[in-house]
Amino acid sequence: MLADVRPILLVPYMWVGDFVRCHSVVKICKERWPSRPVDVLTSTLCAPLLDYMPGVRKGVVWDLPRRQLALGEHRRLAARLREENYGTTLIMSRKWKAALAPALAGIPERVGFIGELRYGLLTDARPNEKTLQRMIDRCAMLALPRGSALPVHWPSPELVVPKQEISNWLARRGLAGEKRPIVALCPGTVGPGRRWPESRYRELARLLKADGVSVWVVGGPGEKTIANEISAGGEYARDLTGDDLRDGILAIAAADAAVSNDSGLLHVAAGIGTPVVGLFGPTSPWHDGPLNKIAAAVEAPWRGAEGDFRGRTTEDIPVDQVLAAVRKVLKRA
Repeated sequence: MLADVRPILLVPYMWVGDFVRCHSVVKICKERWPSRPVDVLTSTLCAPLLDYMPGVRKGVVWDLPRRQLALGEHRRLAARLREENYGTTLIMSRKWKAALAPALAGIPERVGFIGELRYGLLTDARPNEKTLQRMIDRCAMLALPRGSALPVHWPSPELVVPKQEISNWLARRGLAGEKRPIVALCPGTVGPGRRWPESRYRELARLLKADGVSVWVVGGPGEKTIANEISAGGEYARDLTGDDLRDGILAIAAADAAVSNDSGLLHVAAGIGTPVVGLFGPTSPWHDGPLNKIAAAVEAPWRGAEGDFRGRTTEDIPVDQVLAAVRKVLKRA
């Protein structure tokens, strides 16, 4: 009997952190179906991540509009998917629209959770999504046969960044030859209570520079203001924010350590293997943090009953606690 060689398409969530989690699913697919290539549907924002994920054949870059059906765009995407002769698609997003293009493309096996009542769009509509506590559990279970037991461990995501690419990027940005340790600060995030105050990041940057550390601020356009303020405080501070996620990936890969809110860049740092101090308020390191081990998880104190994460906020995390964690990381390094 001939082995099935038809490609598999993964349809992940397009948030950076959840997209990084998707690499665990790639690993499971490659173990279960070693002869089948794995492609990933991606937004323009997340596409650079795929260049560093072993086992991914290619990304299908398509920016679908948010908060509207845009049926014409889904039909055009379906035509693009039909060209690839996919045999299976794993639709991690629970949104109705996420399953539309794969269904219109006629992909024979379309696996996902029932989500928004997607019975007609999925050929394998799985129940009980909400019994799986973590996002990684929900995404990765779709790569296992229906009815499988939840494994104790999942393979960790990996982002493998070639050293030569890092060296070339440092030279292009005028950052080659840095003699001081480098700490990347990642102050961006979404969601109330997750964002460590910018004043704390500014104070942390000041104290790190006094320790003989170079500070790089990494993030998107939303972090431009704080990056300008930190980089304006003299030498040994750089604004590396911008629209291209690849710059953030390479900056974090070049750094000796990183400090990040619970955000996509926390997952990027963990996937690369850069020692990272993660800051957690209304989220938990186990439930929301990276599957990879991180250097330190600094959690906000409980405001109400212990275990009620809704009452926690990163505003309650003091600078000296984060500084101590970073110093410990740099000492080990």
